Amino acid sequence: MAICLQTRHHYSALLYILSLIVVNCNNFKYKIVNPMNQALIRVAIADDHPMIIDGVQNMLEGCAHIQLINSFKSGDLVLEGLEAKATDVLLLDIQMPNITGDELCPAILKKFPALKILVLTNFDSALYANNMFKRGAHGFLLKAAEREVLISAIETVYNGERFLDREMEEKVRQMSLMERNVTFSKTSLTPRELTILQLLVDGKSAPQIAEEIFLSLRTVVNYRTSIMRKLDCNNIAALVKKALQSGLAK
Repeated sequence: MAICLQTRHHYSALLYILSLIVVNCNNFKYKIVNPMNQALIRVAIADDHPMIIDGVQNMLEGCAHIQLINSFKSGDLVLEGLEAKATDVLLLDIQMPNITGDELCPAILKKFPALKILVLTNFDSALYANNMFKRGAHGFLLKAAEREVLISAIETVYNGERFLDREMEEKVRQMSLMERNVTFSKTSLTPRELTILQLLVDGKSAPQIAEEIFLSLRTVVNYRTSIMRKLDCNNIAALVKKALQSGLAK
């Protein structure tokens, strides 16, 4: 009898502990979402490397709310393929045969404005990311991303938000700052200063510039000093490098 009561007591205690676990799980910030309650996200991929397509397929296996429904190995097959199967998210490579991803992106969105485009690339460059966003892409992801990041990126763009991983987001932020600085520099440099800057980048010396644009040597030197001050450069080599990197000269 005592053993029976003790067992019943332990059983009651166990039920109480389980009830606390259930309550805490319901209140937990990162509780597991029941896939049955999520809408199915239909995904297609455009990439000319079969290994990438197979890799994405393997990553999405077991993910009940995301399904890879189509794949394209060249850009010219994408529009026709999207017409054949309704798609929510397109994973788009940049470099592909026949037509590149950056050329294809605006054409896709013109025909399928509700489609979300997630760029999937090896180009770890803010320049590429900015270019694709300007062309209408909704996310930018490196092919080396982990499975969890890929799934998160697909979910993010599907829900109408822009996706960038932290590292790439910082690169894009730095590039945006540089572009703003370039815009400021262009507006702060006079047309004459921009002309002289280009000649300096071309390797011309101050006397050569003076002769070419019919100014005195002293005037050219004064312009050069003003340009270096405005661009915060201490020597010609640094000035040329900054002018080329920022697009102030070619």
